[in-house]
Amino acid sequence: MLLRDGGTARIRPITPADAGRLVEFYEQVSDQSKYFRFFAPYPRLSDKDVRRFTHHDFVNRVGLAVVIRDRFIATVRYDRIDADGRPSDTGTDAEVAFLVQDAHQGRGVASALLEHIAAVAQERGIRRFQAEVLPENRKMVKVFTDAGYTQHRSFADGVVHLEFDLEPTAASLAVMRAREHRAEARSVQRLLTPRSVAVLGVSRNPQTVGRAILRDLLGGFEAGDDDRRVYAVNRNAPPGTELDGVPVHRSILEIPGPVDLAVVAVPASAVPAAVTECGAHGVQGLVVVTAGYAETGPEGRDRQRALVRQARAAGMRVIGPNAFGLINTDAGRPLNASLAPVLPQRGGFGIFCQSGAIGVALLEAAHRRGLGVSSFASVGNRSDVSGNDFLQYWAEDPATEVVLLYLESFGNPRKFTRIARRLAAAKPIVVVKGARHTGSLPPGHAVPATATGLRDATVDALFQQAGVTRVETITELYDTGEILALQPLPSGDRVAVVGNSDSLGLLTHDACLSAGLRPRTPVDLTTAATGENFRIALDVALDDPGVDAVIAVAIPPIGTSAHAFMGGRLTGPDDPEMGSDDPEIAEALLEAGERARELGKPLVLAHLALTDLPSRLRPGGIPAYPAPERAVRALAHAVHYAQWRRGMAEAEETARVPELDRIDEAGARALVEAALSTRAAISRPSPTATLVRGATRRSILFRTQPGGARITLPDADAAALLARYGIDVSPTLQAPDEETAVRAAAALGYPVALKATAPHLRHRPDLGSVRLDLTGEPGLRRAHRELDALLGGAAQAELVVQRLAPRGVDTVIGATVDPAVGAILSFGLAGAPAELLGDVAHRLVPATDQDVAGLIREVRASPLLFGWRGAEAVDTDALEEVLLRVSRLVDDLPEVASVDLEPVVVAPHGLAILGARVRIAPLPVRSDLGPRAMSTL
Repeated sequence: MLLRDGGTARIRPITPADAGRLVEFYEQVSDQSKYFRFFAPYPRLSDKDVRRFTHHDFVNRVGLAVVIRDRFIATVRYDRIDADGRPSDTGTDAEVAFLVQDAHQGRGVASALLEHIAAVAQERGIRRFQAEVLPENRKMVKVFTDAGYTQHRSFADGVVHLEFDLEPTAASLAVMRAREHRAEARSVQRLLTPRSVAVLGVSRNPQTVGRAILRDLLGGFEAGDDDRRVYAVNRNAPPGTELDGVPVHRSILEIPGPVDLAVVAVPASAVPAAVTECGAHGVQGLVVVTAGYAETGPEGRDRQRALVRQARAAGMRVIGPNAFGLINTDAGRPLNASLAPVLPQRGGFGIFCQSGAIGVALLEAAHRRGLGVSSFASVGNRSDVSGNDFLQYWAEDPATEVVLLYLESFGNPRKFTRIARRLAAAKPIVVVKGARHTGSLPPGHAVPATATGLRDATVDALFQQAGVTRVETITELYDTGEILALQPLPSGDRVAVVGNSDSLGLLTHDACLSAGLRPRTPVDLTTAATGENFRIALDVALDDPGVDAVIAVAIPPIGTSAHAFMGGRLTGPDDPEMGSDDPEIAEALLEAGERARELGKPLVLAHLALTDLPSRLRPGGIPAYPAPERAVRALAHAVHYAQWRRGMAEAEETARVPELDRIDEAGARALVEAALSTRAAISRPSPTATLVRGATRRSILFRTQPGGARITLPDADAAALLARYGIDVSPTLQAPDEETAVRAAAALGYPVALKATAPHLRHRPDLGSVRLDLTGEPGLRRAHRELDALLGGAAQAELVVQRLAPRGVDTVIGATVDPAVGAILSFGLAGAPAELLGDVAHRLVPATDQDVAGLIREVRASPLLFGWRGAEAVDTDALEEVLLRVSRLVDDLPEVASVDLEPVVVAPHGLAILGARVRIAPLPVRSDLGPRAMSTL
């Protein structure tokens, strides 16, 4: 786990083998802390005490320890009690007590222990903790009161008596996430702002990686700064060796002062010994540039996991392995612990990537465009420190204004969504997502099996709801980042196009329409336009209340004489008759840029062949793009991000998850449990298997099923489950022969439909498997005979009779649980739009009323729902209600793996659900619930 100051520690059960560690730990605790724990002087533990505190049954008595470098720094224990406070095997209360070494108090150790011991207790049926604390032990009282649980507090006989329920509350979850945020942000800050750095693996050969990093570090650490140190380490260096003016030590243990950060550039076989020495010397973080780990195969992955375990046990975080490195451009503490030869200029871009090659490209692109960087990380295999950690840091970093990410995989998509959504509310996040297709995940990435096959549509939904701007290329990444960093966010999508080229203006206008913007007719100033012409036209456009953004378009100001050929070529930038731009136009744009910023309207330039103009505009923060399509795409991303920001602010005030009637969660849960019980074996958890892993109240029972296979409920059971949530499926009656079909129709009432429901015929009206508008017995008998002959028999086709639905628009509603992301709610129009064109919209669950309203309007075929070409609009209110009910169902019942409603016929008044399929599965593991814990991939 991560502690408040960014350090790492391990929480594990206390066993009889820990007797010596416990005694050593207790000897390091002050007399005051011992007094607070036992309410009396207690200088040492007796043999009986040691046995008591190291022997647990892990059901009624559980003890946990926080360990750093194989030494205890804190312990916690609970003992189950009955209503009278006596030891019990069946009570639902427990007494809990902590002891934290004085040197580690204030690091958030007790708070983390409370989260873990509470999760363990819940798994074992304990619902409430009790604790007695001396009033002067304010730190421990604060641990309990700040935890966010529902509490009861009393004072008697000089002791504060606390009772608190262990059921997580919104407050307790908020507290845990706030602590997680602070700890992760602090851990990255420690990596980026070290006072001393050691490079392990420095060689006499100036071409080696270690030597290159040493030179780069020296370039970042300013000469004469007595507070900062760079050290070099080479195990084989003769005494007195210096490289690049830095004394070389044979071991990090020989370095006289503290070392905050170590860059490891030794061969993979030497890394374990190097990490051991780093831990012994108190190093806080490692940048491991050494390759030969998970990217090489299973054996390398095992070495990578061992590296992370070893580092965390010593309280260190790891960048890498196979990392390109870290950069911080803070003028007070610049750091270039990377393979980049030059420290980038200071600026507002925080950059994270996983690939070293992409890292080089990102830094080069920033340099070429004149854009500054606040901090940069290229983390290679991402075994420990991840993009989520950097997002936590950038949320607090005032120097970072825009976040640029190149991602190839997600370690924890749920957590990414939560963190990114909070960060994007204040700072733009722009992402290029590589490895878009299943199976193309780069080797070496530490990714859980559940996250390796994220569908691209799922990733899009994740980004969309988190307010993350997704782009396709590195070029577009910077195009978009530049406008978001340098220009105000647009208040709408109305665009004015002004310039000196009619053709370029038309191209820009068309690009705006393609991007979903609303451009005005371009204003053509002609190629003879002067700077004054530009100034007047831009002022008019900016002052127009119907304009939200302005795109200036420009080509070289070619005069009449410039059209003549001279010596067989067209006059160009090298000719005295014409230059690559007109300084007056640049001046007009700079003045307009100031006014645009005052008015809160972005101004960008799309140009052709103006090589000097972008650099002239750079001081004024006006982005210049050498193609209209690039300018429009960047502006469109800014428009959409601004819309998301406004929508999020509005949603915080107005969006809600409505209260719905006809919800029977208990009845639905009973149906699911009954279905699972026929397919699953139920067993208790092993005593120690889940002691320090988070679990909710629903994970007390562990169901096992081969491969975690999903169970498809029979149609009747699916309809019954859906009915518990007010989702009514039109009843169907089997029709294996004519007489049964006639009786079914009589029971349902005419008119009816006759259709095939066999899996290979379901939802395939193109195969002639449906007969509609059957108003009487003769027509029904005739239709039954036709389908019996056409489909190879009524039994094989699984014919059913269903009451005819009112005419309307056929839609499809679905909800699928992605193990890595959670439940995804989907909507589309049935048939070709969804199946052939992929016209389906998605939202993460739980969905609000505004989410579902946006969902049905997002699909491109949505005009069919709202009266397209004079047709009567359908009942979208009823449609939104069904979407909310499906969202509530899968959110309440995590065992529901998927729900498919197809078709859902939406009529002008009401709707009919004609088909439903529900699949359930054993409870999935949630990586984002329970106590804070670091990934163990």
